[in-house]
Order: sequence, then C-alpha cells, then structure tokens
Amino acid sequence: MNINELKPGTGSVSIEAEVVSMDSEREINKYGRKLRVANATIKDDSGSITLVLWNDQIDSVKAGAKIKIENGYVNEWQGAAQLTLGKFGKLTVL
Repeated sequence: MNINELKPGTGSVSIEAEVVSMDSEREINKYGRKLRVANATIKDDSGSITLVLWNDQIDSVKAGAKIKIENGYVNEWQGAAQLTLGKFGKLTVL
C-alpha cells in the first residue's frame, strides 16, 4: 500500500515509510487520563501523511527513521487525513 492511496476510512493499513519530521509532543487529558501525543510526518515515494503517535510510540521514533506500520487506519482531523495505530496497530522501527 502507498501513502497516496490512503483516504479517511481506510483500515488495515500496512505501510513502510520514512519519518520526515516530528512535532513537539503535547499532553492531553482523555477520560481522566493524561496522555502524550505527537504528530510525525511520514513519506514514501508516492506522498506524505501525518502519523499520530501516542505515549511510548513517541520515544521510539525519530526524524530520519524508517518505520513499518501494521494494521493502522486513516481518519480525518480538521480536514486532513491522518494515519493512526489505534489499539490494534503495530509500529516497528526498521
């Protein structure tokens, strides 16, 4: 699967990409739990997309890293598509 094929609502996404940049992490309060979240921009030969990282995922990914996403899904936030792992997705640094 290529990044240019990813549209909001796409599930079971498996993709390899390069991390282009990482935004600063921020803390949110969700259902009474404090969570860390950060956005990364990832790219392959077909395009780029925002990848949403949570908690320990943030610490494992750096700009320039090659990563593999398994079982991710695409949603939409403020009009832009973004890739997220959710509860069942897996991220591996290659």
